[in-house]
Amino acid sequence: MNTDEKYMRMALQEARKAFDRKEVPVGAVLVNGGYGEYRDSNRTAELHLPQTHAECLVIDAACRAQGDWRLEDATLYVTLEPCVMCAGLILVSRVKRVVYGAWDKRFGAFGSVTNLLEMRHLNHYPEVQGGVLADESARLLKQFFKGRRRKGEKL
Repeated sequence: MNTDEKYMRMALQEARKAFDRKEVPVGAVLVNGGYGEYRDSNRTAELHLPQTHAECLVIDAACRAQGDWRLEDATLYVTLEPCVMCAGLILVSRVKRVVYGAWDKRFGAFGSVTNLLEMRHLNHYPEVQGGVLADESARLLKQFFKGRRRKGEKL
């Protein structure tokens, strides 16, 4: 198993925790050079805050731990292509590399719906790779939303 798959499997574990809490099952792991690893999953339903996506939570934790808002040596692994909000935070915090699983055809900001990397004059462009364990990530999301629709719950 390569490094990307290893960390994406950890992100999938976090996504399954979100699934069990009835949150949209997205998980993230941020590996930040000598500062450690940070793991979390979506918590928007739990905290009633729209900005508590998995990516935002791990970026926040890493910045607090290292005492700096720049994450220039960090790689972010996330099970779903980041939305515009999360992609913006990734750009601003200068995450070096992003690896994601499934593509997000509704909100994806690294190529599916829009691509923030095509914006000219940014001072930072992370390396982005999609499709790592995409089938597993997509399967978990489909299972979650199918169950919600079957029960008539709000999506």
